[in-house]
Amino acid sequence: MTHPIATVTLNPAIDQTVSIPNFQADAVNRVDWKQDDAGGKGVNVASFLAEAGYKTIVSGFLGQENDALFNALFQQKSIADHFIRLPGETRVNIKIIDEAQGQVTDINYPGQQPTARDVAALKHAVHALAHVCDWFVFSGSVPAGLSTNIYDELIGPLKAQGKTVVLDTSGDALRYGLPAKPDLIKPNQAELEEVLNTRLLSQAEIVAAARELIESGIAYVVVSMGADGALFIDRTQAFHAQPPAVDIKSTVGAGDAMVSGTVAGLLNGESLRDCATLATAFSMGALSQIGPRLPPMDQIQAMRKQVTVREVS
Repeated sequence: MTHPIATVTLNPAIDQTVSIPNFQADAVNRVDWKQDDAGGKGVNVASFLAEAGYKTIVSGFLGQENDALFNALFQQKSIADHFIRLPGETRVNIKIIDEAQGQVTDINYPGQQPTARDVAALKHAVHALAHVCDWFVFSGSVPAGLSTNIYDELIGPLKAQGKTVVLDTSGDALRYGLPAKPDLIKPNQAELEEVLNTRLLSQAEIVAAARELIESGIAYVVVSMGADGALFIDRTQAFHAQPPAVDIKSTVGAGDAMVSGTVAGLLNGESLRDCATLATAFSMGALSQIGPRLPPMDQIQAMRKQVTVREVS
C-alpha cells in the first residue's frame, strides 16, 4: 500500500443542496428536498480517493462549532483528521437545483479568517505530515485576510523535500502559487486564461499555453472545459478526453473528482492517456450523484470505456 495522500483545504464549506422546482428570484420559493454535505475541494478529493481505496489525511482550517458533518465523513471513510480547528463555524455554500428549468444557482459565503497563529499551526501540521505522506493536494480558495502567497509558502518546503504536490485553485491564489512549481495543476479554461492574462481560442492554443507552464517546471497541466471534456498535458504529450453526454444530477465536486482520478492514475503508474480516461470517468461519476459522491468503482471502470481520447499535437 502506498503512503497516505494528504489534502489541504484552507476554506472548506458545508455544501447545502436544495431542490426548488421553477426557482424565482424576488418570490416565495418552496423547497422540495435538501441535503447537507461536508465539502471543500480538498475534503472532496480526500473523500473520492478514499472511495477508490487510498489512505488519505486531511488538513486545513475548520470551524469547531459545526464540524459534526466533517467528523462523521472522516470516520465513515477512515480519513485521518489533521484539521486546525478555529473558533466559530465553517461557512455554508448553498446550491439551488432547479430541475424544471435545468438551472443551478450558487450562493457562497465568505468563510472564516484564520489568524497568524492559526497559519503557523497549519504550517507545523503540514511539516509533520511530510514525515508520512509523499503526495499533497492543495485545493480551493484562500480565506479573506490570508496572504496570496500562502500556497507558495506551504508548497515550497514540500518540494524541497522531494514531495509530489498538486495545486487546484484559481485567480491570485494560483498565480502566486505557480512559482512554487507544483507538479500538477488543474485550472479550467477560464482560470488558465485569467492567470496567463490571455484568451485561448483553440485546443492547440491551450496546449501551447500549458507547455509554457510546463517549461517553467510544472510536470502536468490538466485543463477542464466542461461539456467539451478536458486536456491532459505533459512535456511530450497532450490528450483530449471527451466524455459522452451524461445526465447531470449535480456539478458539486466534479472538478475535484477529476483531480482525484488524475492522482489515482499517476499513483497507479498509468500512462497520461489512461490517466485521462480515469480522471474523466471520476468526473462523470461525480456528475451522476447529488453532492460530492462517486458511484462504486466498478461503475467508474465501466465509464472509462465510454471516454473518447485523442492526441492533440
